[in-house]
Amino acid sequence: MKNTTRFQLMAMMFLLYFIWGSWYGQMSKYMFTALGATGAQVGNAYAAFSIAMIIAPFFVGMIADRYFAAQKVLGVFSLVGAALLYVITGVTDPDTFFWVILAYCITFAPTMALTTSIAMQHVRDSEKDFPPIRVMGTVAWIVVSNIVGYYGFGDSVMIFRLSMFAAAILGVYSFFLPNTPPKPSTSTSFSDILGLDAFKLFKDRSFAVFFFSSLLICIPLSFYYAMANPSLTDTGMTNVENKMSLGQASEFVFMLLIPFAFRKFGVKWILIVGLVAWIIRFMAFGYGSIENEWLLYIAIILHGVCYDFFFVTGQIYTDSKAGEKYRSSAQGLITLATLGIGMGIGSWIAGMVADMYTVNGVKDWTSIWMIPAAIAAVVLVLLVLFFKDNKVKATS
Repeated sequence: MKNTTRFQLMAMMFLLYFIWGSWYGQMSKYMFTALGATGAQVGNAYAAFSIAMIIAPFFVGMIADRYFAAQKVLGVFSLVGAALLYVITGVTDPDTFFWVILAYCITFAPTMALTTSIAMQHVRDSEKDFPPIRVMGTVAWIVVSNIVGYYGFGDSVMIFRLSMFAAAILGVYSFFLPNTPPKPSTSTSFSDILGLDAFKLFKDRSFAVFFFSSLLICIPLSFYYAMANPSLTDTGMTNVENKMSLGQASEFVFMLLIPFAFRKFGVKWILIVGLVAWIIRFMAFGYGSIENEWLLYIAIILHGVCYDFFFVTGQIYTDSKAGEKYRSSAQGLITLATLGIGMGIGSWIAGMVADMYTVNGVKDWTSIWMIPAAIAAVVLVLLVLFFKDNKVKATS
């Protein structure tokens, strides 16, 4: 692969995750502070992203990939997204905000699949060439989190203005990316998009247990994305966004440890360690305060273990169990179940729980965080008792 192409793709990933990182982690604080939103309204706003993630595969798989050059579709979606972000900056009603953020997410969600598709079609060796390209997304998230934290506008409309400018840049830049023409000969059916063929893998009890565990653990994950920032802010922690970027730095480090962990411990123990980390982090969020701020740092830094040791390991496990025959269907099914259904349910529950433990405008964060901790504990018990497969082997 030419260095020019590599740098183009790295810049593409950087811009994409810069756009996402500008608003996603801070949206709850913005809604609580600037819009006076309830927990339910915040949960609904985060659920909008999950709804978009359910819709996006159908558009990308059945229309964009087959009839249009991917980089042009990416450019159009990014420019339309920039326009919708401009509209968002003028919205002051939380109920109206939901509909506009939903419209925006429907334009943004397909860009995640499109950027991966563009990169994969231009790399020679996906295992070797793709990680350095994808990691620029993690770098971008760290960079934008520190920008937001340094200037202290995590609770202001500036998070969407920053995202808007980056989206406009990506929109124009996309038309200069390497040409990635459509593949009309590729047969992508409705069942392929849904991953229905992958249901055959449910004959394997361990895979079925892993699948439902993945769906359930996305409920606590939603709590983290929606409530971590306002929770840390309420403790009195300063420069919250800067400090939360340590979670992405941790993610980068633990990503590199996964191959060693597979060789040393096997998939079951990696998943168990990931789930134990989820429980510890939520308890640390719940009992941490400005007096024992070290607990809050533990909660932030554990993000790498939580995310990589469950979700990234899960992607590898799914890929290996499915084999060549069901690979695409299995990954599609897992993505639909986790980022779509699981995160959607989790966002709704997170908002409901936040309202349940709010009295006179004051949130009882200890009680709020014990809910995702309990859910993670249930998933841990489920996995320990019923998941028996500690090897990674493809199903023929």
